Amino acid sequence: MLAHMVYFTLKDRSPAAVQKMVEACQTYLPGHPGILFFAAGTVVPDLTRPVNQTDFDVALQMVFDSREAHDAYQQAPRHLQFIAENKASWDRVRVFDSYVS
Repeated sequence: MLAHMVYFTLKDRSPAAVQKMVEACQTYLPGHPGILFFAAGTVVPDLTRPVNQTDFDVALQMVFDSREAHDAYQQAPRHLQFIAENKASWDRVRVFDSYVS
């Protein structure tokens, strides 16, 4: 399995903009072939231990059944539409991909 974790920091960090980004994730990104787990949500602002990262607004977490499913998702029309419609709102995007079992 391949875990695909994406952390978005938005240019506009207002609650409305954050909610709009979560909704865009939920609209365009679930339901692709090979997805075993999908979630999109917001940072937990009051978890502030020294190890916690809080410099993001929206977290996208996906687990694919294979590398091939992940690679196909990257080129899928709905994924590309999500990027095209939302990229201008991103200040920073961090992607963490890992093999998991």
